[in-house]
Amino acid sequence: MTDPRQVDVVIVGAGFAGLYALYRMRAAGFTVQGFEAADDVGGVWQWNRYPGARCDVQSLEYSYSFDDPLQQEWEWSERYATQPEILRYLRHVADRFDLRRDIAFETQVVSARFDEQSSLWDIRTDTGTRVLARTCIMASGSLSVTRLPDIPGIETFGGTIHHTGNWPRDGVDFSGQRVAIIGTGSSGVQSIPLIAEQAAHVTVFQRTPNFVVTAKNRPLAPDVAAAWKASYADHRALAKRVGSLYDFSAHRAADLSDEEREAELARRWDAGGVNFVHAFNDVLTDQAANDAAASFVRARIREIVSDPLVAERLCPTDYPIGAKRICVGSDYYAIYNRSNVTLVDLRATPFIAVTDRAIETTAANVEVDAIVCATGYDALTGALARIDIRGRGGLALKDKWADGPRNYLGLMSADFPNLFVITGPGSPSVLVNMVVGIEQHVDWIADCLAYLSAAGAATIEPTPAAEDGWVQYVNDEADLTLFPKANSWYNGSNIPGKPRVFLPFVGGIGRYRDICDRVAAAGYEGFAIQ
Repeated sequence: MTDPRQVDVVIVGAGFAGLYALYRMRAAGFTVQGFEAADDVGGVWQWNRYPGARCDVQSLEYSYSFDDPLQQEWEWSERYATQPEILRYLRHVADRFDLRRDIAFETQVVSARFDEQSSLWDIRTDTGTRVLARTCIMASGSLSVTRLPDIPGIETFGGTIHHTGNWPRDGVDFSGQRVAIIGTGSSGVQSIPLIAEQAAHVTVFQRTPNFVVTAKNRPLAPDVAAAWKASYADHRALAKRVGSLYDFSAHRAADLSDEEREAELARRWDAGGVNFVHAFNDVLTDQAANDAAASFVRARIREIVSDPLVAERLCPTDYPIGAKRICVGSDYYAIYNRSNVTLVDLRATPFIAVTDRAIETTAANVEVDAIVCATGYDALTGALARIDIRGRGGLALKDKWADGPRNYLGLMSADFPNLFVITGPGSPSVLVNMVVGIEQHVDWIADCLAYLSAAGAATIEPTPAAEDGWVQYVNDEADLTLFPKANSWYNGSNIPGKPRVFLPFVGGIGRYRDICDRVAAAGYEGFAIQ
């Protein structure tokens, strides 16, 4: 075997995070090796090719800010970009900055082990490649490890099974087929209307109804785009404080009259998008304010869905709005007025088994030709858990995190020197515009590595005390909100056996950025540097 190649930085993943990390590390003068399991760049947007897949952050915001010519020249076609358009954008970025030459595609990292004698990470892949690196950056994605539903007999199904997070590149033709769709989260909400237009019949199996706000998607008018681009510097500066350019209310719900609350909710509903949940500044901290927003959505469901029984099944009643990821959809509720769409409430009639050509519940035997699993991901920790990551003394990261993630600032974990995680647990991550969070993380890491180089230091890792304090702080912040009242992938409830711990930092990207900056300004307080 030839000697392994040695580089300064290994980057795992080539989505938004991996590409910017590669760009930023190269610009800082580091040698870099990237690895990507797919055959090209794109990350989650390489795999999420299901019908209707699009971002729920407006396209003018869901883009890089680090290069002004890039943001001025790229033309988005819609308010909310579709998966193909986002993938074209990421491929353009890779071309523009010649990023592919440092990425090994169709290569999955299987292990990363820290060698204490050399202070290097030993990275090995499924293709037999071995690389040694001073630093390892996990840009493997918050939502990248799909999960199939745990239904007895699903492996015996004689038809086709597809997961929205790993959709066939050439698409799927459901014409004339009886299709079962399991799951009504974001991917289900986006795909169900389009699949129903094509299939002979669609049966939607719903475990938990979701709050779905209107997207009001539309072509992006040239004058709107031009106005944004003329003020991009101001927009980006604001986004660094709030994550996305949300229309945050300055009022508590109780400050407004019943009429004023209703009018504000209606205005936001008609405008479309996730700004609906910012109608009052206490929607996620005060139950009464939350109830007002939730009741408004339930009233819209009852107006839209003609069958009262179906409407009630679609109404969430047992968790606060926004405590699970809010869904943004187009004509989602109206699809249940079609004669070829049936809703099955799994709470009332649970799964029994899947057979050769049917799904059996306690109430019926539903014959189907295809199953679409819109059942989500092992979020935030799944991509890390599937790699054998070992730190000091051979400690496995998955063992250290067996009772929940333990890290400092969401960036590093004690006993794992020079191992950085981008937008993982303990950071704002999925609660803000991911691109804003990614750029903040990568910039902080690049500055940290430059600091280490200037100081002649070999390693950096959190102290156990700093890590304990951060874990407690993340949980205390979550407990001040209504988030813990919902079972969701935010706290791992969607994965059997996964510890129930609230994973993201809810304090906002602005506060988080300030904390990270203060830590760095204090000589990386809370970190041990050697």
